[in-house]
Amino acid sequence: MGTEVNKRINVLIVDDHQLIIDGLYALLNGEQGISVVAGVNSGEEAMKLLRKEHVDVVLADINMPKMSGIELTEMIRKSFPTVKVLALTMHDENSLINKMIEAGASGYVLKSTHISDLCNAIVSVADGSKYLSQDVQSVIMRNICNPKSQIVQFQPKVAKLSKRETEILNLIAQEYTNEAIAEKLFIGKRTVETHRRNIFAKTKTKTIVGLIRYALENNLIDRDPTSHPNV
Repeated sequence: MGTEVNKRINVLIVDDHQLIIDGLYALLNGEQGISVVAGVNSGEEAMKLLRKEHVDVVLADINMPKMSGIELTEMIRKSFPTVKVLALTMHDENSLINKMIEAGASGYVLKSTHISDLCNAIVSVADGSKYLSQDVQSVIMRNICNPKSQIVQFQPKVAKLSKRETEILNLIAQEYTNEAIAEKLFIGKRTVETHRRNIFAKTKTKTIVGLIRYALENNLIDRDPTSHPNV
């Protein structure tokens, strides 16, 4: 990952269950490079704290009273554009995944995930990358491959990607970060970022969820990214 070893990632936990906050606080503060700034029980409290404390990543539940995680994410993206939001929830519905990503979340992880995966997600989004855990990817895949599901067609014509763009697209689907892609393909990180922007522009998609869905529907990537090792 591109995050410096000595740089701490300041994390804010937003969950209406204090037991979850206490558990995450204990687990995450034991991880190198991650520091939990605070844990709050509502979106309103989160917004107040963000005005006072430096936060890099917000772990946000979706189902909360008064202000949902989706609404909180939209507010954070507008008021604190440098703060990354990572959804941490028990909900694996495809519609909620889409709504959270569309609201501006940089990643989506289920509460059933292992702590090491959660830490990887935090580091990834703090580094400017997107992150979808394997179980979330599986939910998206099932909906795409289900002929009865109503899938939005983003574009009538298949985007024409260069060989390099296709390589990078496949690596994005395998959860490689920009830095990892650069190392694997022996190119600069900025070159990867340029290709990444071009891929989104050509496919006319705005989120990782939309990009992966588009790529799968048009056979641009392997339908089983779990068959490839992650970095």
